[in-house]
Amino acid sequence: MDPQATIPEAHNLKQMLQYQEKAVVSRMLVKNPAGSVTLFAFDGNEGLSEHTAPYDALVVGIEGRAEIPVGGVMHIVSEGDSLLMPANIPHAIKPMGGFKMLLVMIKGEAKQAAS
Repeated sequence: MDPQATIPEAHNLKQMLQYQEKAVVSRMLVKNPAGSVTLFAFDGNEGLSEHTAPYDALVVGIEGRAEIPVGGVMHIVSEGDSLLMPANIPHAIKPMGGFKMLLVMIKGEAKQAAS
């Protein structure tokens, strides 16, 4: 086995990252040329102002709730919910108290999934 290889291990996402007062905390879980997976913890009124990203991003709620406007349409994301934020569409993160989320960024051309 490659000594630098990562050993697979199960983790509880709620416990992997703690809130910090008046801060947004993040932890990169995966990063490679295809994209990234990042865990975020937003304290109370801390959030991300409106911005765009060049790639599709999938938000998965881990704990708490947040308002996430995407292209002018408001969405509420809670624990267990997911929301696709399409590339180049303005979006923001507005937590409603403490909020933890997983952000999956996929680089490359998006293709519609089969229903």
